[in-house]
Amino acid sequence: MIPVQKNDEHVVDIVDLTHDGSGVARIDGYTVFIPGALPTEQVKIRITKTTKSYGFGRIIRQKTKSVDRVEPPCPVYNQCGGCQLQHLSYDAELKFKHNRVRDAFARLAGLEIPVHETMGMEDPWGYRNKAQVPVAFQSNKLMAGFYQKRSHRIIDMDYCLIQNKENDDAIQAVRKVLADLKVPAYDEKKNSGVIRHIMARHGYHTNELMIVLVTKVKQLRGADKIVEGILKAVPNVTSIQQNINPDETNVILGKRNIVLHGPSVIRDQIAGLTYEISPHSFFQVNPLQTEKLYGKALEYAQLTGDEIVVDAYCGIGSISLSLAQKAKHVYGIEMVPQAIDDARRNAKANGIDNVSFEYGTAETVMPALVKGGIKPDVIVVDPPRKGCDEEFLRAAAEVAPKRIVYVSCNASTQARDAKLLAELGYKLMEVTPVDMFPHTTHVESVALFVREEN
Repeated sequence: MIPVQKNDEHVVDIVDLTHDGSGVARIDGYTVFIPGALPTEQVKIRITKTTKSYGFGRIIRQKTKSVDRVEPPCPVYNQCGGCQLQHLSYDAELKFKHNRVRDAFARLAGLEIPVHETMGMEDPWGYRNKAQVPVAFQSNKLMAGFYQKRSHRIIDMDYCLIQNKENDDAIQAVRKVLADLKVPAYDEKKNSGVIRHIMARHGYHTNELMIVLVTKVKQLRGADKIVEGILKAVPNVTSIQQNINPDETNVILGKRNIVLHGPSVIRDQIAGLTYEISPHSFFQVNPLQTEKLYGKALEYAQLTGDEIVVDAYCGIGSISLSLAQKAKHVYGIEMVPQAIDDARRNAKANGIDNVSFEYGTAETVMPALVKGGIKPDVIVVDPPRKGCDEEFLRAAAEVAPKRIVYVSCNASTQARDAKLLAELGYKLMEVTPVDMFPHTTHVESVALFVREEN
């Protein structure tokens, strides 16, 4: 028998914070997760759900408050699911993210290693250079905003505090143009209508702006009038495009883009290098923190100009090109063909010729490179959330680079892979968390592994 039932009320002490930002309490040894609660607080809760191992509760009265609790500045914070930590002071948020990374390595890899303080932002607001918001006809008007927590109902909002102002202004201006021209919003229940999403991408260093209208239909009726309206409402726009997504899916972008105005790409810079960005391009959403992240990866790589470097999971080549400025030659590996095309184009645009980009999976391409006589001194990896493929890690250890630099967006899979690398002869020296997404629970981390001579 579990000690609580649904709708029971209890006064509990919050003892911890989960990876998703919920408070943790225990009732007779039974764990209860409480969204919005912070460690050291005492709250009265109502149990909302139970399982055999744990339950969930909702705060009905705040009896004591943490010294780290702050008033969320966003007026729709409690409804929107975009941020999870606005009620926690930023200093405490950085400590929370540090502890998450440290605890992951201790718990999952059994490694007690130096984890540095989280690299945060001086001004942790308005940092996102990309916004993509759903469009719907609700409450007798066309709305564009973010979904309410655990729903597909759009919150009526004019701005988002973590988006940069240029994107916020552009999206609301485009929404008004579409509403004035009576362009139908997509209805996901009926799978009908026209406009599904509005995307805005802004170049932090270049001030270039892209607007993408994601439509269900191929033929956008009145496209000329829509473009004319957007150009009047957003005179600084660089590129206007239509993306066609006819499928019944939660995936935002379809495969095809049609340029309605301007070039097919905009440009931005990271650490002095220029990158072309299309609607589909993966490009880090926090430009200031990206420079810190890549700077730390470069520091850990310890390049002198004589090294051969392999950059696995290289994407559009943003880390590769940074490495190439300090290395003898860099080989980037990526399994997305369009990203390889972008990477080669970016290398050419920056006049960098000591970098090569290879299409395929890291675990197949790297052994082929080695077979062809290429022996890396340093391997850099920046995998997706699922972490590195085990076959690749074993292949990496087999070629025996001096150092492996591991950039991660998921400390749990990074720690799992660290355990395997330790078994393969690589000592984890240190880890630095980087706060790429302030006011959310996400944290990136950079780890340095050094080959043990024995």
